[in-house]
Amino acid sequence: MALSTAIATDPRDAAPLGPTLRPIPSFPDPVPLAEHGPARIVSVCNQKGGVGKTTTTINLGASLAEQGRRVLLVDFDPQGALSVGLGKGDPRQLDLTIYNLLMEQGVETEEAILPTSVEGMDLLPSNIDLSGAEVQLVHEVGREYILGGLLKPVVADYDYIMIDCQPSLGLLTVNALTASQGVLVPLECEYFAMRGVALLMETIEKVKGRLNPELTIDGFLATMYDSRTLHTREVLGRIVEAFGEQVFHTVINRTVRFPDATVVGEPITRFDPSSMGANAYRELAKEVLQRWQLAE
Repeated sequence: MALSTAIATDPRDAAPLGPTLRPIPSFPDPVPLAEHGPARIVSVCNQKGGVGKTTTTINLGASLAEQGRRVLLVDFDPQGALSVGLGKGDPRQLDLTIYNLLMEQGVETEEAILPTSVEGMDLLPSNIDLSGAEVQLVHEVGREYILGGLLKPVVADYDYIMIDCQPSLGLLTVNALTASQGVLVPLECEYFAMRGVALLMETIEKVKGRLNPELTIDGFLATMYDSRTLHTREVLGRIVEAFGEQVFHTVINRTVRFPDATVVGEPITRFDPSSMGANAYRELAKEVLQRWQLAE
């Protein structure tokens, strides 16, 4: 007589695994807000260029705005890529930028803030002039706290302020980290992504120890992921191995739609709202909102 044996299994084994090889959690839709502010300030930071900092700032910001959050994006990179990516044309033609706030007396923060094409999302722009601010600020008293002071008047007007940092760990980036409650670190899924992360972590720890004890790492975001290549899968595995649960479950895939959206100066959530990239940033918005809620 044949015997049938039931094998007990852990129900978690049946849960689908995401690209990070962890069970994919379900992130709830955020609860609508009855009122706005004060804002959580978050630096999008990595000293390596081309890892998706600006793309993440634009599209995560737009996705948060879709969820009814009021968002201010701060372009703190002299290249002005964030300003260009939001359709502001040549940043050199702007009358007021964050440089004017840093270096000129009597300029109010609200005067330099521009609306974007996304309802509920504003921009504090930048241009190449900002490159000179780092040199000029060196001799200022309390130079690490200047950006935080500039943002203070508008903190009550927004739910989230996201700072797009330049690809370096100089005084501007230290200013951003000093002003922030959290750091979001995009990491490209390629070999060199892990190189230099130790230096970034060291800078974050120094800022936390000496300037801003409230600073935390909100998470590491894997970008430019391509599941078809063994290399990117292996790199993502190493990122998860190194940082564990600090790595977001949401992964941003490599796609030509991101640069296409940049050319027309719109977030991908507006340029191609049904695309894989747009949906990935919407999922990321749900995930970070859940993390930020737990951090409060």
